[in-house]
This record gives sequence, structure tokens and C-alpha cells, in this order.
Amino acid sequence: MQSISTIDAGPEAPVNAAAIARERREKVLTWLLPVVTLVAAIGGWEWAVRAYEIPHYLIPAPSRIAQTLWTDGPSLMGSAWFTVKLTVFSLGLAILGGVLLGALFALSRAVEMSLFPFAVILQVTPVVAIAPLILIYVDSTFAALLICAWIVAFFPILSGTVIGLRSADHNLRDLFTLYRATPWQRLRFLLAPSALPSFMAALKVAGGLSLIGAVVAEFVAGAAGQNTGLASRIIESSFRNEIPRMFAALVLVSVLGVVIFLATAWLSRRVLGHWHESEIRREQ
Repeated sequence: MQSISTIDAGPEAPVNAAAIARERREKVLTWLLPVVTLVAAIGGWEWAVRAYEIPHYLIPAPSRIAQTLWTDGPSLMGSAWFTVKLTVFSLGLAILGGVLLGALFALSRAVEMSLFPFAVILQVTPVVAIAPLILIYVDSTFAALLICAWIVAFFPILSGTVIGLRSADHNLRDLFTLYRATPWQRLRFLLAPSALPSFMAALKVAGGLSLIGAVVAEFVAGAAGQNTGLASRIIESSFRNEIPRMFAALVLVSVLGVVIFLATAWLSRRVLGHWHESEIRREQ
């Protein structure tokens, strides 16, 4: 028996080893190639600024931006935390409202036909046009900014949820009808699993839009002071012609956006990686 198992395992062992090595190499390249490209781009930027002696008030070198991040770190990090809170709260409200309303649309066609046009109108109206009205009607500046950011992030969640809930297999729908499933059973065991891929795709979009909505809302509000976000630091730096500080704030905004994207991508892999084709990794 040992000889047979040894003979059977022999051809598979090199194949498994090659597959493991290929997977490890792919994981390394997934992180290494973007890092090398980013370092090369930053190095080229630094070289161009120094070689052509470009003034820092036009385009600062990356080294000067890093120095500004170090010297102005406490102020910028406080503003970054304000932007993070605004982004996370608006995204959370968008998820809560979009999922609940999408589920209600799935359970009641009449409700969908009645309310969906209002959601579309809310989405197609530019936030810069309605932000001044929100700032007038809402006393709290943070609450007004939160509403503006929520408006931007809400519709992708709602649309993705509704599309996902509608994508359930019609044969399974008929089966649930045959067994007289309740609306809650239909939603929990059929519609919700079918909606997960579309919802996760919408979450990736809404995550970035919530950050954009938070920054744009603060630009429109023109908020200033200590308890404000990175957009206020950018506005102040532009007024004072402090271009390195402006770039430093922009770098923090970009970093926040990358972190949000990585977090939503990781969540999508965790939720869909074991069963959905969009996240299952196959051997090539």
C-alpha cells in the first residue's frame, strides 16, 4: 500500500510545488510592482524639480512635501481625522439607508415605483448646488457636511442593492413561491445572497465617493478653524500660497482614498472569495 501511495503522490508533488511557488510569486509581484513603480515616479519627480530648479511655490519636491508633513503633522493629522470621521459616518449611513431602502424596493413593487424617482433626482442633482441650502437649513456644520457626503455615496449602494436583489434566479424564485416562503425568508435565503456581489461592487464605488463628497462639501462650505478637515487646510494653503502644505494635504487625501479602496477590496474578497466567480482565484 505504501508503494502504491508513493507512486500515486509522485507526479502530483511537483505540480503542487510549482503551483505554490507560482502563487507566492504572484503575491510578491502584486505588491512589489506597484511599489517599484511608485518609487520610480517619486524619484523622477524629485530629479525633475532639482534638475530644472523649479521653485517650491510652483511644484515642490517630494522631499519638501515629506518635510512639510513632518513639521505640520499635528495640524494635518487632526484635519485628516475629521475627514475620516466624516467619510466613515457618511458611508455607514449610505450603507444603512441604501440596503434598507433596496430591501423595501425588493419586497414592494409599489414602494419602488413611488420612491425610486426621488432617489434618482437626489443623485443627479450636483451636491455643490444643494450644499448651500443644506448649510442654511442645518445648524451644525458637521451634520450639514455629513448630509452632503451621504448624498454622494447613497445612490451607488441603493442601485447596487436593487440590481443585486433583482438578479436572483427565476427558477429559485418559483421554487420559493411553490413552497410558500414568506417575504422575510425569500429576502434572507434567496435575494440577499444573490445581491452580495452587486452590493460589494457598489461598496467599492461608494467608499471613494464618500471621501470625495466629504472633501467637496467642505470646499463648498468654506469651513475654517481647528475642527475642520483636509479640504480646509487646502483652501487655507492656497490663500497663503503655501504650496508644499497644500500638496501635503493632497497626499493625505490620496492616502485615505487608497486605504478605503484596499479595505473594501479586502472585504469583498472575504465575503465573496469562497463562492463567487469574481473573487475566486484559479490556477492558470
